[in-house]
Amino acid sequence: MNIVVFGAGGRAGRQAVAEARRRGHRVTAVVRDPASHGDLTDVRVVAGDVTDGTGVAHAAAGHDAAISAAADLSAPPHEFFTASARALTTGLAEANVRRLAVVGLASIMPGASGAPLMDEPGYPNEYRAFYLGHAAGLAVLQECDLDWAYVAPAGDFDHAGTRTGRYRIADHADPASRITYADFAVALLDEIEAPHPRRAAVSIEA
Repeated sequence: MNIVVFGAGGRAGRQAVAEARRRGHRVTAVVRDPASHGDLTDVRVVAGDVTDGTGVAHAAAGHDAAISAAADLSAPPHEFFTASARALTTGLAEANVRRLAVVGLASIMPGASGAPLMDEPGYPNEYRAFYLGHAAGLAVLQECDLDWAYVAPAGDFDHAGTRTGRYRIADHADPASRITYADFAVALLDEIEAPHPRRAAVSIEA
C-alpha cells in the first residue's frame, strides 16, 4: 500500500512509519520541517500542515490510506484537534483516500465505570483542556464518511520497552496500562490493512 503519515516526526508517528516500512508499504512522511528530520530514511519526506485541508489533499493524493499522529502542543488543543480532524476528513475525501487511522488518547475512552477515563474519580486532570481537545476532534471524525479508526492506548505509553509485535483490544481504558510505541504501531497498521471499516474508537493494551 501507499500510506501517508501525518505527524511522522513524533514518537508515535516515527514508529508508524517504521512499522509500515517493515511490512513493505511505501510511505510518505509529512512533517512541518523536513530539514529537521534527516533520520527519516527510506521514505518520502514532505512538508505539510495537518490543519490545512488543501495541503492534506495534496500530500495524500495517490495514497491508499492515511495515519495521523499529529499534535501541536503550542496551539490551543480544541482549536488544533478540531481543525486537524476537519482538514483530514475533507482533504482525504478530496484525494479519494478512504481509510484513516488516528492516534488517540486514553483519557477520553470509556473506563471501567463506562464514563470517560478523565471523569473517573482520582484521574489527574491538570491536562483536561488537552483531553477535551482530543474529544472534540473525535466528534468531528464521528460525523465523517471515511473508514476511520481512532486508536488509543488503554493507559499510557511505555517509553523504555521494546517491540514484541503483540497487542490486544482492551475492554476499557485503564490508567495502569502501558504499551510501547512500537507495539501500538502494530495496532495502527493492522487497522490500516483491515479489509472492513471500523468507524469506531478502540483502546489498545499490551
